[in-house]
Amino acid sequence: MTSGILRGMRRSSLLLLALTGALFATEYALAEPAVGPKSGLPLPRFVSLKPDHVNVRGGPTRDHDVTFVYTRAGLPVEITAESDNWRRIRDWEGSEGWVYHSLLSGRRTALVNPKDKSQLVPVYDKPDGGGVVLAKLQAGVLAAVKRCTGVWCRIAGAGFDGWVAQEQLWGVYLNEKVE
Repeated sequence: MTSGILRGMRRSSLLLLALTGALFATEYALAEPAVGPKSGLPLPRFVSLKPDHVNVRGGPTRDHDVTFVYTRAGLPVEITAESDNWRRIRDWEGSEGWVYHSLLSGRRTALVNPKDKSQLVPVYDKPDGGGVVLAKLQAGVLAAVKRCTGVWCRIAGAGFDGWVAQEQLWGVYLNEKVE
């Protein structure tokens, strides 16, 4: 008899724990997105590099050492934090550091980023996998993001303009809509 009561109490405790977890998950999902304390813009968010020479520093001042340098304008980066006029960024490889805000642009770009890096990514004439393939792009191709539906993005670059499955790009979030 006592073991039956204990089993019932355990089940009740597990159910209560599961319901509490679901409540917290729901509250988290409904919470306002984080915003940067300086810009008032969402964090994280994607932007691109303005110039073709961007020093990335170990901290948010010019006194911090340069840890690496980007040498390609237009690369997409993700802003993950803000401090005064500095933005902490992360790139497609996961490297992070701080850059001065004026070196970043709100212009949206993306890198072709298939799961299998040897795979060519098709560019379609419409946002539908059954459309006409206009081009096939290698991993690492840089493109301007014109529009995203949440599933497909219209991108353009040297010699191509069409639609790519959003999951094949780095520089836009899954389910993100870009106008």
